[in-house]
Amino acid sequence: MTSRRTVIAAAAAGLAAGMTTPGAAQARDRAGVASGGEAGAGAGIAGEAGPAGRGLPTREGFGSLPDGTKVDRWTLARGGTRLRVLSYGGIVQSLEIPDRHGRTANVSLGFADLASYTENSPFFGALIGRYGNRIAEGRFTLDGKEYQLPLNDGENSLHGGDRGFDKRVWDIEPFARDGEAGLTLTRVSPDGEMGYPGELTVRVDYILTSRGDFRIVYEATTDAPTVVNLTNHTYFNLGGEGTGTVLDHELRLDASRITPVDASLIPTGKLLPVAGTPFDFRRAKPIGRDLREGHEQVLYGRGIDHNYVLDKGKTGRPRHAMTVTDPRSGRTMRIATTEPGVQLYTGNFLDATYAGTSGRVYRQGDGFCLETQHFPDSPNQPSFPSTVLRPGETYRSETVHSFSAR
Repeated sequence: MTSRRTVIAAAAAGLAAGMTTPGAAQARDRAGVASGGEAGAGAGIAGEAGPAGRGLPTREGFGSLPDGTKVDRWTLARGGTRLRVLSYGGIVQSLEIPDRHGRTANVSLGFADLASYTENSPFFGALIGRYGNRIAEGRFTLDGKEYQLPLNDGENSLHGGDRGFDKRVWDIEPFARDGEAGLTLTRVSPDGEMGYPGELTVRVDYILTSRGDFRIVYEATTDAPTVVNLTNHTYFNLGGEGTGTVLDHELRLDASRITPVDASLIPTGKLLPVAGTPFDFRRAKPIGRDLREGHEQVLYGRGIDHNYVLDKGKTGRPRHAMTVTDPRSGRTMRIATTEPGVQLYTGNFLDATYAGTSGRVYRQGDGFCLETQHFPDSPNQPSFPSTVLRPGETYRSETVHSFSAR
């Protein structure tokens, strides 16, 4: 395996070879993903040579919403990793990391313009809330009172409703400390927003460590009993955004069971052992190796779109639970989390109607998601870990993405 230090050194060498002046580096940054962040885009992380590499993250305009609200794009870089985040939806617009030769590429799917996110996005890179994943019939009962949510996924509510956190503009403050660069995203979700009870005060930190790890730390408090399940919906392609299928990526996932679903992708309440099924990733294998098996659960999801019950359970600190490697580039991502579950989604509904940041079209299987979470439909499933948050309590969750190349 190529060491992280070797890969970062190679990236830095490539950067130095192509660098002219700080102004030129900033101009490359302003050019955005369209020129600097795509697969095969060459060596180096330009942001590390400029202000984002040695100080606070930098900000630039990314357009305006129809009501005139301005949207910003923030760039931060550390340890060979560069991240770009939108104030709209807390969206991870690009995530650039080096391959085994030190060549950087954007490994997250997304769009080059704001209109595509507001009009036609399948949650690319979005911060999801109030409730990640599905709630059956958009309905749940809490303390004897029934709440009705918008139905935006057939007969169910998905990812907080049709105007969830992914479609809101977040306040963002940058910070730099102890070798890290980060963004603090905050928002107050009013009582009754998308049908959810209680005023929810939310803080999410996006952090790049000195090693280039990407940490996401979620916190929330409420003034009335409610349910909360926050996550991030980045679609990954470790070969580089727009380079084709991820079904040859090798995944190891430390989970012995899934929560099987019905035809509308709502959990049945049972737990299904993965042994002997296409869902078994306890030993590393290509993501797509068994997707053509005629398993009922694969047919329901048109691939895998299922919650895995992590063997580690819910933990106070992030613990490693999954590793993905792209054999072509050598890029490897390890994920540690405090959450008890993760939704593995194999890009089943990418249908060639999305043109990404590179201008290339996304087809089925061109990206995968690993959404750390509590379980889908938990408010209606008493045997699942609780997602209830009450006044005086603080919701906390953390997920860490670590990158290397081999």
